[in-house]
Amino acid sequence: MSLVEHLQELRRRVVISMLALLAGTVVGFVWYQSAPAGLLPLGEIIRGPYCNLPADLRADFTGDGECRLLATTPFEMFMLRLKVGFLAGIVMSSPIWLTQIWAFITPGLHRNEKRYTFSFVTLAVTLFVLGAMLAYFVLDKGLYVLMSIGSEVQVAALTGHEYYSFMLSLIVIFGVSFELPLVIVMLNLAGLLRYEHVRDKRRMISVGLFIFAAFITPGQDPFSMIALGAAMSLLVELAFQFCRIRDKKKSAQRPAWMDTDDESASGPIAAPEPVQASPRPVHADYFRDVL
Repeated sequence: MSLVEHLQELRRRVVISMLALLAGTVVGFVWYQSAPAGLLPLGEIIRGPYCNLPADLRADFTGDGECRLLATTPFEMFMLRLKVGFLAGIVMSSPIWLTQIWAFITPGLHRNEKRYTFSFVTLAVTLFVLGAMLAYFVLDKGLYVLMSIGSEVQVAALTGHEYYSFMLSLIVIFGVSFELPLVIVMLNLAGLLRYEHVRDKRRMISVGLFIFAAFITPGQDPFSMIALGAAMSLLVELAFQFCRIRDKKKSAQRPAWMDTDDESASGPIAAPEPVQASPRPVHADYFRDVL
């Protein structure tokens, strides 16, 4: 394909991804307040960790005992609903835009590498959802610890903007961080990363993951840091074990002679021998015959 054709292909993939994202955002925006039978509204699900706090830890602005967050600006509730719908749209449309990304890359790959398309999309979506679920669990369990500290002198009166921003950023950070093992597996499948490269560095990598978790988590609280660091360390170790098994299997299928260097393959080189022990003079008649 020419450069113009590549750009046209990229534009087509981007348009399809944006349309899928727009459709998912509309569904998420409607789902925020209205849900089909058997499902809770998305707003109720996201507000769950805050509403699970004991009543004495939450401020009651209406006097009816209902769990409500505080809005301080006229457009805050609309923008929060739009933000939640957009995040839900990213998650729901992820199979489509991940497929478009992979479809744009695969023409430059070998035939056997194209077979990983379905597995790549499935694992990417699964890992993101698992990260989002862990973030929700961490917030559900950790929010009580954070809000109960100093409850004798203060009460939690969170605004919707503060609470939703904290929760959505936590979900995105956990979901994206959970894609790291998939990146490691892809590098190994592409031949850019082997297990022997990281075999002796796994402890250092684990420490680096905890340091990364300490800086990337929005609240910088130890609870979410430990949860993210431990989960990433476990998933990265599983990815390394995949690399180890695949490299071992690949080495078993590779003939031993292909790893032999040139000197070993040629064998010992004997000492040079003269072509003739003593020179023999050329008779003058030889030149006469040649001419």
